[in-house]
Amino acid sequence: MIKFLGSIKKKVQLSSFSFSNRNERRSSSSIKTAENNGSTPTPPDSPRYHIRFKDLGKLHKAAFLGDLAKVQHHLQFQKHDLNKRDKEHRTPLHLACANGYPDVVSLLVERKCKLNICDNENRTPLIKAVQCQQEECATILLENKAEPNLTDIKKNTALHYAALGHNVSLVNKLIEHKANIEAQNKDGHTPLLLAITENNPKMVATLLTNGADVNASDKLQRTALMLAVGGEPIGIVNLLLQHDIDLSCQDIYGLTAEEYATCSGYSIHHELISQYKIQKNLKKKNFFPEMSCPERFSSFKFS
Repeated sequence: MIKFLGSIKKKVQLSSFSFSNRNERRSSSSIKTAENNGSTPTPPDSPRYHIRFKDLGKLHKAAFLGDLAKVQHHLQFQKHDLNKRDKEHRTPLHLACANGYPDVVSLLVERKCKLNICDNENRTPLIKAVQCQQEECATILLENKAEPNLTDIKKNTALHYAALGHNVSLVNKLIEHKANIEAQNKDGHTPLLLAITENNPKMVATLLTNGADVNASDKLQRTALMLAVGGEPIGIVNLLLQHDIDLSCQDIYGLTAEEYATCSGYSIHHELISQYKIQKNLKKKNFFPEMSCPERFSSFKFS
């Protein structure tokens, strides 16, 4: 028995979660103060663009700095191409969205710039706005029919990046505008799975309320519950067990969520799953009290 558990624990460790975008979170550092030294002081873990001002054209620079008057001037008198890309394939709209300038975004949108154009990482202005948690900019794009289900080079949609943050309002807006709640990135992660890895119960609850599949699995066939039992807080596990969890699901190593819980080191998770199994079995028995198998089968109505 000890040998068996040791084997399971080793397999669980082999399938431990890693998300390549975990470091792509918003930084609160200032951007405008960098003009003096010719580049932006963007930290390496910031989702914002690293900029060398000498590489920017006049319209790009004005949009990046949120200088509405200069943007208007360049558009009105100098006939700049709204959709011109810089060396990294970024348009002025990308830069305004990343830095959170809704007035500039509105102006560019009014002038009929392309909304779904991609930068060199295949990110649209909407993806960049969401990645940088710029809700107002994202809202303007969504209301003007920007496509919410395009993916970047990592197959993440705007909703994936929203699920990594803490802005529930932004998630709801994306879903209202038909964002695919079951979209999978290159690792097979849905927005729900990403929210679980971030230990964000509020985001998990929001996605579940909006109909996220609680039994969705990643590329290693790990379900939401398998990922959740690896963490100390029980809040997310409790949330998941309020839904119709399929405890028979197995990952690529043949491990179930219950076996993950056994090896997690948190006995409370195993206890919660055991209680869930008991309650689920009781519901089945109460649904068919004292009925034979043929009677249970005949009680279903097929449409």
